[in-house]
Amino acid sequence: MENKILIVDDEQEIADLVSLYLENENFTVYKFYNAKDAMACIESETLDLAILDVMLPDMNGFQICKKIREKYRYPVIMLTAKGEEIDKITGLTLGADDYITKPFLPLELVARVKAQLRRYKKYNVGNEPEEDILIHSGLVLNVKTHECTLNEKPLSLTPTEFSILRILCQQKGNVVSSEELFHQIWGDEYFSKSNNTITVHIRHLREKMGDSFEEPQYIKTVWGCGYKIEN
Repeated sequence: MENKILIVDDEQEIADLVSLYLENENFTVYKFYNAKDAMACIESETLDLAILDVMLPDMNGFQICKKIREKYRYPVIMLTAKGEEIDKITGLTLGADDYITKPFLPLELVARVKAQLRRYKKYNVGNEPEEDILIHSGLVLNVKTHECTLNEKPLSLTPTEFSILRILCQQKGNVVSSEELFHQIWGDEYFSKSNNTITVHIRHLREKMGDSFEEPQYIKTVWGCGYKIEN
């Protein structure tokens, strides 16, 4: 079955170019230049991934991302202006899984799309040979169903948040660096020391879990090294 990708960007040249590259990879693309038409598509089609530009004429990409996260778990990639770090942080906080800065190489975006889809399908199809249920101090992750509960209360996690928590639980007691987390999740080479994607996701995870930064019960920061969940 072909994956269905939503692309929303009011810069028609960019939307058309991205659409062309994705279609060349045999993706089914739903392309829109405004939020209103995109929202209608979100409600009527079964999508596998969304690519959202932050700046749109009628509704910004953050608002669309928030609407998506109210009902759906599929990955969301935000397109942000160069140097707008606040855009990246806001998008990730609202539930986006990745961001890419304009101008970008179309092949890089295609690589990000493929990486997100691999992870999303992998942990929603339920064919993982590894341990299906991960348990730690009231935290329960069901790898097959992509469900997570904390003290028997459900946690609504994005695919990226779930993957981070899964990796840390599987390597419980060991420190996992941001770079290792990045490569395990995205599987590509676009990591740099200045990349704060993982940091933002960790912060958002802590907020959802009600975990303290100063005295965390679950995700601990090992300064200069990475993150870990204690045995």
